[in-house]
Amino acid sequence: MARKDREKLPRHRPAKRPSSDVDLSRIQEKVRAGERLDLQDGVALFQSADLLTVGQLANLVRERRHGDRTFYNVNRHLNPTNVCFVGCELCAYQDKVTAPGTWSYSPEQCVELARRDYTEDVTEFHIVGGLHPHWKFPVYLEILRALKEAFPTVHLKAFTMVEIDWLARLADQSIEETLDQLTEAGLDSCPGGGAEIFAPRVHEIIAHNKITGDRWLEVAGICHRRGLRTNATMLYGHVETYEERVDHLLRLRAQQDQSGGFDCFIPLAFHPENTPFEGRMGPTDGIDDLKVIAVSRLLLDNFDHIKAYWVMLTQKIAQVALRFGADDLDGTIVDERITRAAGGVAGKGMTRRQIEDFILEAGRTPVERNTTYTEFHARAESRA
Repeated sequence: MARKDREKLPRHRPAKRPSSDVDLSRIQEKVRAGERLDLQDGVALFQSADLLTVGQLANLVRERRHGDRTFYNVNRHLNPTNVCFVGCELCAYQDKVTAPGTWSYSPEQCVELARRDYTEDVTEFHIVGGLHPHWKFPVYLEILRALKEAFPTVHLKAFTMVEIDWLARLADQSIEETLDQLTEAGLDSCPGGGAEIFAPRVHEIIAHNKITGDRWLEVAGICHRRGLRTNATMLYGHVETYEERVDHLLRLRAQQDQSGGFDCFIPLAFHPENTPFEGRMGPTDGIDDLKVIAVSRLLLDNFDHIKAYWVMLTQKIAQVALRFGADDLDGTIVDERITRAAGGVAGKGMTRRQIEDFILEAGRTPVERNTTYTEFHARAESRA
């Protein structure tokens, strides 16, 4: 980003000062009665200084659906390239083709990397990357085919809505035609990244070259109608307001009402290190992280699962989040690079035993799942 463009970026987050004057009694009644919350309710929940009450309401909804169960899977992350022409202001991961430290792995190299971290317990490869300016559409098909041939039992969760839109442009065909070819090559489902914040004001500041929120939702709907399950995300903690957060959540809820293909919602905490925002704002705090998890659980009444993505939240906050509405932690994860590029310090991965102990220490019951939440087994003992 040019220096003159960097100077246009906001130097501070919008003022978000929780107030003890916010009355949550009506919202409490609606939650207990199972009524749908609205925009005004969502904003009030974010504005309230009563974090414990917000968390208790979210935990009530969480336990109605899942009791003490907390889901995880044994997965591996694979990032075929960090080269990306888009240049989003929010991103520390993307880079130019000629920049030091970039990588662009061939299909054979992707298999080699996957095999390095593979065990027979792995059920999912989570695959995302940059929008490479030189790769052609067949490269992506070859990566899928090579991985599926080498690991036929592993679920390939690959390509965000942003990547799907880009691949359709590369192939000069419709989203539907593109998805048909990707699924034939081995695609099983899609991750939920790239949604950021749907509000046009925010989009212009943090990701002005990326597809709009409307287009992200449109592509997700096409995936769902094509039989592909996806996840959904929200990147928070930068320049968005409470109202813009709630608008984002309600638009996801409306899309889920329409197409019904979202498996899970994942709030993603913004990490400013190594982005143009570094020095202008710090990382999110634990109170805001927990509030976002809780409000998401309360507003997204048609989403089965809310994830506390421990890689971004840190393990300690993720444990507490299991009492604030979250019922899923993602997975064991190895070689995650996107968050680490932005200064994330949660670690590279956990073993199955470590993540189960991690859940038990929070007083919950660990349940291993696959990508689409078929349950494998649960450890019954509790350390609560």
